[in-house]
This record gives sequence, C-alpha cells and structure tokens, in this order.
Amino acid sequence: MTEETAAMPASTKLSVRDVVTVKLPAASAYLSVLRTATAGLAARLDFTLDEIEDLRIAVDEACAMLLAQAVPGTDLTCEFELTGEAMRISVSVLTVDGEEPSRDTFAWTVLSSLAGEVDARVGSDDRVTVTLQKRRGAAGAP
Repeated sequence: MTEETAAMPASTKLSVRDVVTVKLPAASAYLSVLRTATAGLAARLDFTLDEIEDLRIAVDEACAMLLAQAVPGTDLTCEFELTGEAMRISVSVLTVDGEEPSRDTFAWTVLSSLAGEVDARVGSDDRVTVTLQKRRGAAGAP
C-alpha cells in the first residue's frame, strides 16, 4: 500500500483498477510470457490455483485462435484489467481477414467454460479482439 492509497477513503480504494498491457510479437514462441503474466496477476487477486490454471489455458487458447489469422510480423497485444473480484483479459491482433473467431466451435466452448464470459469483436482496421472475464470463485460461471 502506498501513501496515496492509504490516505484514500475506503469507497475510493474499491474503485481503483489496475490495467497491465503486454505487447509482443504475434508468434506462438512468446505465449509463455502471457501465461506467466496471467498467472501472476490472477494470484494477485487471490484466485485459486484451479482458477489460475483455467485462465492460463484460456489465454493460450484465445491467442491460438488469433495467431492463426494474424498478419505476419505484427504484434499481439494483451490487456489485463484487474477489478476487485474479477480479471478481464483482452487479446488482440491485426488480422488478414478481419473475421471474428467462430462461436460454435469446440475451442469457443472451452474458452467459455474456462473463463466464464467470452466475447469477440472486429475493429475498423481488421484488428480482432477476444475478451475473457473471470470472476474469483465463479467456477467458470459468469
């Protein structure tokens, strides 16, 4: 706790959110960095070991979906947002075709089961983003 957060009223402390952004080459060789970051940040929110492992697998699966359609030589960006009882993870990459991952695949079902809430969107520049949100203690339920 810093001097600034110690001096804040309790109601203000609850609204503070942490955002961590990791940008790395869009190549599977770098995914271990994201898995490690995911585990460390989830541990910071006191997720259980099973919840942490679920998030690690979910991030890996989301990245695999995106890397399959990534423009060669581009970067993969992962934003972790920590808010009290939950972690929201947004993984995005510039894609060749600008198409969302299919929601009726086994991979999407696995993501939903592991993370709880899963969504995807396409930006105007063909950047595809997959967003996962897991709440502590939710056992895969939104």
